Amino acid sequence: MTLRNALFCTLLLAAPLSAEAGEEPGTLLPASVTFATSTGYWEDDGEVPVVQHSAASAKPDDSKKAQPKARHGYYKIFAVRQPDRTAKVFLQQIAQTEDGPDVLSTVEIQELNDLKPYVTDIRPENSTGMLKEPGLFATVFLKTDPDAEADSWTVIIDEFGEVTVGKASN
Repeated sequence: MTLRNALFCTLLLAAPLSAEAGEEPGTLLPASVTFATSTGYWEDDGEVPVVQHSAASAKPDDSKKAQPKARHGYYKIFAVRQPDRTAKVFLQQIAQTEDGPDVLSTVEIQELNDLKPYVTDIRPENSTGMLKEPGLFATVFLKTDPDAEADSWTVIIDEFGEVTVGKASN
């Protein structure tokens, strides 16, 4: 390794990781987020309301009104560990904008959270990045007893934005 390569590697390792100016590296992703995947896609004419799986769990941001121009983006599903070691699972609808990703909605997946799950993994339908149809298909692996085997549950969003959650039938 040349001296220049060694110096370059040292600078890379010493530099803090930050996605945006002003963000602290430790706040980029909270330690309580144990699993996350971004998958699927959506598009609309700007008039369609954001995904709201259940009225009680929706947390819309009133400051971000629907814009009358076409929008598109993707979904993110993630698990947040709770103090009792169980997890809450959330679904986000994210718009791709000229300024970068913009979270349009965040909702709890109540069907899973009612189980007080121990989430062991979350996986997209495929990891190729090539999706032919709008929507989302993800599998959440969870246990209701920490000593039991994990069950798989599917979270599906169809091309109309309807969310379906159910135990996977392998």
